Amino acid sequence: MTEHPAASKLRQNFRRHYSAGRVQQMTSSENGGLRDSIGEHINEHTALLHRAFQNADGKPLYEDDRPWVRWPANTGYITYRTLASNPVNVLLVFVPLGILAGALGWKATAIFVLNFLAIVPLASLLSFATEELSVKLGQTLGGLMNATFGNAVELIVSIVALKNNEIRIVQASMLGSVLSNILLVLGCCFLAGGIRFPEQRFNETVASTMSSLMAVSTASLIIPATLYAAMGGPKGDKDDNILILSHGTAVILLILYGLYLFFQLKTHAHLFDEERDAEEGGQPEEEHILSPWEAGAALVIVTVLVAICAEYLVDSIDSIVESAHISRTFIGLILLPIVGNAAEHVTAVVVASKDKMDLAIGVAIGSSMQIALLVTPFLVILGWIMNRQMTLHFEIFETVVFFLAVLVTNYLISDGKSNYLEGAMLVGMYVIIGKSYFYQEIPLDILTKDSSCLLRVSG
Repeated sequence: MTEHPAASKLRQNFRRHYSAGRVQQMTSSENGGLRDSIGEHINEHTALLHRAFQNADGKPLYEDDRPWVRWPANTGYITYRTLASNPVNVLLVFVPLGILAGALGWKATAIFVLNFLAIVPLASLLSFATEELSVKLGQTLGGLMNATFGNAVELIVSIVALKNNEIRIVQASMLGSVLSNILLVLGCCFLAGGIRFPEQRFNETVASTMSSLMAVSTASLIIPATLYAAMGGPKGDKDDNILILSHGTAVILLILYGLYLFFQLKTHAHLFDEERDAEEGGQPEEEHILSPWEAGAALVIVTVLVAICAEYLVDSIDSIVESAHISRTFIGLILLPIVGNAAEHVTAVVVASKDKMDLAIGVAIGSSMQIALLVTPFLVILGWIMNRQMTLHFEIFETVVFFLAVLVTNYLISDGKSNYLEGAMLVGMYVIIGKSYFYQEIPLDILTKDSSCLLRVSG
């Protein structure tokens, strides 16, 4: 079969053009020409892929005039940008696995681990949606939103535990959240910043105000513990008196936190201007992804998922305590706070490494203050409503640990300067406390078993 002359000429021209292009790429490779050619090739394919998500007019599909095209495309686009906002969101695969494990009644260890990992990205998404919504509401309402949802994961987990009458888990979780923030997070911030900078400075007026409120919260725990030890009479009467004292103290702490918000956002906002300028100065305004309605919907969806995962997580704690021989206090004090604050911890360390210590102090100390003055008193009031014996009477050992942690932290931040050695001190103290709680409540059967083994050996 003879090829048509026009087709033959076209084939020859194509080969000549292609060969010339290849020779030109190879001869110019020493000057980066080949690299530029590859870059153009990749950009061309990227553009083709981008055009696949555009309509005939060149508009993105999420801006299409047709509602049935625009709405699904916009939902997918917003979902993608939201999930891409934080690398920790890759752990979202554990959310359906954790819910499935709890619903099908898998082993307690699997339920605990899967839901433990599932809550980490959900906490990140909850924080992201809160920030997106608070920006649209203005400074005052935005601050109130951050105060309300800043520790939402710990609050949800504690409410579920309170419903199940797990008072020790609730108290340990609240104490653990405070300790992890003022010791572990703040210590890591000082370490991360101190490695890059010999000395860092922060607004000591703001830090002093926060540390003073933390000292007040410490007194709210010391007074019930010492009063309980000093009171005589039957145990039932002492418990009733401590419960009444806790209810009144919780109301006062909530009032103090409300006054602090008014102090920070209204009457003395100028004291916090330096912290806000340190966060925003020299940076372009970030593009926000979610509208108020979208952020609100995301808050509702993520809160429901956190509640479901928290339900399965708390229900599996008893089996974990029996099978893994881990104390209930250690789970509430160390493990649960790490879950709820993981994303916030990373944020604080990153900004501290960039020498934004005011923002890091605000995250670490501010979050601790929210737990001590807002979340814990709220849970006491909620327990009052639910007829649960939730009080501010912590164990003597826990009260002493809390007092020492706040004392050391206040001392280190009082001069408005930080370095890596101070960070090492805080982290070291947190490790010591965690190790002590790991051995605090060894199950009775383990003690009996060990004792019997010792008797047989000695015999």
